[in-house]
Amino acid sequence: QGSLVESGGGSVQAGGSLRLSCTASGRGFNDTAMGWFRQGSEKEREIVSCINWSGGSSFYRDSVKGRFTISRDNAKNTVYLQMERLKPEDTAMYYCASVGEFYDGGRYHCIQYQYTDWGQGTQVNVSS
Repeated sequence: QGSLVESGGGSVQAGGSLRLSCTASGRGFNDTAMGWFRQGSEKEREIVSCINWSGGSSFYRDSVKGRFTISRDNAKNTVYLQMERLKPEDTAMYYCASVGEFYDGGRYHCIQYQYTDWGQGTQVNVSS
C-alpha cells in the first residue's frame, strides 16, 4: 500500500460535526483493514475506530461509540470517519493507517502495527 492522506479536520464548537477522509494511493487498499487514530496534546496516540476490508465489521473505542461512524468506499480507496456531537476531549490530530485485526468472542478488534508509516494527519479542534 502507498501513502495515506488525511483531510477534513477543522475547528468546531462542542456539539458540532466533522467528516474526516483518508485516501490511499497504491494497491492493496481493498484487502486491508483500516483504522483511525488520534493523538492529543501531551497524550499517547490511541485508536479511535477501525473497519475491516468489506466494511462489515467495525470497532469503536468506548468514548466515541454512538457519536462516530467509520465507513469506507473501496472504489475510491477512501475510509471516512463521521464525527457527531463532538466534545472538547475529541481535540487531537487524527491519523489513518492500515491495522491488524482479530475477533475476540465474536467481537471485532484491531491493533496498530508495530511499524506504521504515519501520514501528516488532520487536526480537529473542538471548543467548549
